[in-house]
Amino acid sequence: MKIGWFSFTCSEDSTILWIELMNDNFFKWKELLDIRHARVLKRNNTLKDIDVAFVEGAITTDRDAKKLMEIRKNAKKLVAVGSCAINGMPSAQRNLFDEKLKKEIAFLLVRFNQADKVRSIKEIVTVDDEVPGCPMDEGAFFRTLDKYLQEFGVTNAH
Repeated sequence: MKIGWFSFTCSEDSTILWIELMNDNFFKWKELLDIRHARVLKRNNTLKDIDVAFVEGAITTDRDAKKLMEIRKNAKKLVAVGSCAINGMPSAQRNLFDEKLKKEIAFLLVRFNQADKVRSIKEIVTVDDEVPGCPMDEGAFFRTLDKYLQEFGVTNAH
């Protein structure tokens, strides 16, 4: 199964957990997964022909929103991984700031090209599945991975 792992604004704890799971499952997964895109693992990445895109993090810039739309366009399935991807929090805390605090941070939003509002990925694109948690729930990740391995006709990893 051709996969991509993408991370936007968050603590990247699910990415770290995924790498740890890969350490434990490498010999099983190397026969099952074709990792097309994972900047944390490799330099040469592609967005072409991805079966499942796993996306972690909230969207804080218009540039990231465009990249997310490109990922969605090139992936048959898209899975929101972790709390920030699913509901924007805790990365979206600034959405709840009062007007005084919003004025105090306005210069930072401009300096770092931040959007006015932090968004979850499902506010921008269609999401096919979610793996909750912060970091992600391992059991939910394995169940989701197994579901798509079956759907794409690849032998189960567990």
